[in-house]
Amino acid sequence: MLQKKFLMLPPQSSRVTDWPAKLRADVPELEIIVADNAQQAAQAVIDADAAYGMMTPDLLKKATRLKWLQSPMASPPKGFYFPELIAHPLTVTNFRGIFDDRIGTHIMMYVLAFARGLHYYFPRQMQRKWQPEPEDTGVVHLPESTALVVGVGGIGAEAARLLAAFGVTVLATDARVTAAPPGVAELHQPDQLDTLLPRADFVILTMPLTPSTEGMFNRTRFQRMKRSAFFINIGRGRTTKLDDLVAALQAGQIAGAGLDVFEQEPLPADHPLWTMPGVILTPHMALYGPHLNERRYEITVDNCRRFAAGQPLRNIVDKASWF
Repeated sequence: MLQKKFLMLPPQSSRVTDWPAKLRADVPELEIIVADNAQQAAQAVIDADAAYGMMTPDLLKKATRLKWLQSPMASPPKGFYFPELIAHPLTVTNFRGIFDDRIGTHIMMYVLAFARGLHYYFPRQMQRKWQPEPEDTGVVHLPESTALVVGVGGIGAEAARLLAAFGVTVLATDARVTAAPPGVAELHQPDQLDTLLPRADFVILTMPLTPSTEGMFNRTRFQRMKRSAFFINIGRGRTTKLDDLVAALQAGQIAGAGLDVFEQEPLPADHPLWTMPGVILTPHMALYGPHLNERRYEITVDNCRRFAAGQPLRNIVDKASWF
């Protein structure tokens, strides 16, 4: 029986440079091939059974045996799922699930910062200004607040658990989840989003970029939110129209925004969000923390073993919806 071939596609980030040797030791049933450039990839993909990395239409045309592609990200950028890849019978898997704890904590960082008025006090600290808000204003009493988690998969479910621990009533929408995770008081289908927005003090986006989520938060949806509500996005930047968010903030239609992801990255230095009151920004680092690469490798090596043994793979993607 021929040994199955697993191809590491270029470009390869520094975090995977030691993976080929480790995979050869951990999964001797697979032949691990590393393509350092496009020419090597074009030759190696012809008889590869599986691959890791960014596939292209030209490479996919040359593949004759490809059955599995491991995405190098949980939610890769627009263009990863091109039409030919979606139509191809191969299976795509991703890294979802490995960031849930870190990003859940990051969400709570925004919620607690807004709830305790840090969006007022951070700028005043830089100005060395002692100016407390009136004692009965400027804060959100979390046990009397409501959060709407848009996309309650692994990350959203962890955020809901943490929010509920602080007494927050959690509403959620999701297209796939059918049973409310712990901490979620109400689970709804995505088509109920517009009716839920006026109820929320915190609107939290955790969903990936898909054909149905691109640009879904626009001026109309910001107008449905409470004027006292805060908008938080740690999912994908292209789900939110930044110009519309800026307009909503300038018009006082929402109270503030916490963003880790942006429609354009890096966010241009002259973008108005950098200096707008009530805005807290982090540079797409909500997933940061120790052992991330070990978690990526664990999924990859487990799937390599499963593939070699003909067993079902983990984290299979619905290619048509990109997640």
